[in-house]
Amino acid sequence: MSNFDIIVLGSGPGGYVAAIRASQLGFKTAIIEKENLGGVCLNWGCIPTKALLKSAQVFEYLLHAADYGLKAEGVDKDFNAVVKRSRNVAEGMSKGVQFLMKKNKIEVIKGYGTLKPGKKVSVKSDDGKETEYSANNIIIATGARSRQLPSLPQDGKKIIGYREAMSLDKQPKKMIVVGSGAIGIEFAYFYNAMGTDVTVVEFLPNVVPVEDEEISKQLERSLKKTGIKIMTSSEVTKVDTSGTGVKATVKTSKGEKILEADIVLSAVGIKTNIENIGLENVGIATDRDKILVNDYYQTNIPGYFAIGDVTPGQALAHVASAEGILCVEKIADMHVEPLDYGNIPGCTYCSPEIASVGLTEKQAIEKGYEIKVGKFPFSASGKASASGNKDGFVKVIFDAEYGEWLGCHMIGAGVTDMIAEAVVARKLETTGHEILKAVHPHPTMSEAVMEAVAHAYGEVIHI
Repeated sequence: MSNFDIIVLGSGPGGYVAAIRASQLGFKTAIIEKENLGGVCLNWGCIPTKALLKSAQVFEYLLHAADYGLKAEGVDKDFNAVVKRSRNVAEGMSKGVQFLMKKNKIEVIKGYGTLKPGKKVSVKSDDGKETEYSANNIIIATGARSRQLPSLPQDGKKIIGYREAMSLDKQPKKMIVVGSGAIGIEFAYFYNAMGTDVTVVEFLPNVVPVEDEEISKQLERSLKKTGIKIMTSSEVTKVDTSGTGVKATVKTSKGEKILEADIVLSAVGIKTNIENIGLENVGIATDRDKILVNDYYQTNIPGYFAIGDVTPGQALAHVASAEGILCVEKIADMHVEPLDYGNIPGCTYCSPEIASVGLTEKQAIEKGYEIKVGKFPFSASGKASASGNKDGFVKVIFDAEYGEWLGCHMIGAGVTDMIAEAVVARKLETTGHEILKAVHPHPTMSEAVMEAVAHAYGEVIHI
């Protein structure tokens, strides 16, 4: 039996990052993966979807070349080539993780891992051979998959999840997207930009329901302007796949509607991969589909840890990575502080993009804060006007008494790259006045942050 200091089960953005940090700290480390290194994020999630979205954005630019004083005739897309580029990007990233494993002298064990008592893992390879490994510490990072609803059973052909959505052989003419979280909205934008007739069905009253209400309403307007149909406060109650396409029965406040499409994309959340990995063999406690952990990701059984989507925190790649590093550093007896889950940025990469951190206006009021709210529209931004991306705005929320930056919400071009300013500022307990007096470069989209803060304090110049 091979013995390690740390074994990581799963090689997604939580697992592989944890393994690298463990190796950096001198631990003899192994990582177990049943598919491709990099997990869902690199192979079927964050990275390949961004490649698809970039192709959609470039296609839109070409179609609107005349808006920039340019001529582009006979512009068309090759859907299969777009998909192939995305898969090539994912493959390249996965190979990058392979390189990092070798560079950091991490042993990669291919196969399906099952936890055993006594800090052991049994790994079954593709040929059926089982090998047992032991470690002083085992980190569970098995991630999650597309959640299935009883009324929307995925068959991988007519009713699909995100995995099939990024590798279809043929572009559908009509698509119904069920769920308007980040995954649903990103695919709705991509397929609509490619020319598919898209309808989004959302159970709650607003699209991207976790976002500030004003952001949600602006996104709905922007999406409708591009031709995407939006049905909120609606629910798909049944689907009929017996014909050539799909007929979906949608319950709305005005009665039932029948929608017809080639494909239905189910984007109603995720289901953690905690079944059949041996949790019950070890006695590891779970609750509502999540592994219970303390602030340093220790489960109820000593020597067994869990990070990423399988734990109660936000199911985001950057959260999993941060948890993996913190977990390993705690194992190494380093001084670490628990992760602040109130200061985690969220991003949606449609067009316009959405990025946010902290409290929404509604949440701040519900918590009893007296607040100052500032907004700055990109229609008043010189850089946005020059680049032809005037949709959207930046919204900031401050505690009126102490100037604490409670929340920041953005919708517009490139805002997913801008939100880090708010994350760092909140981490450093920066006040509104300090942001206001920090000189922002002109002309940039990021000026809108300073201008929004100025608006909150009655000092805005450009609106």
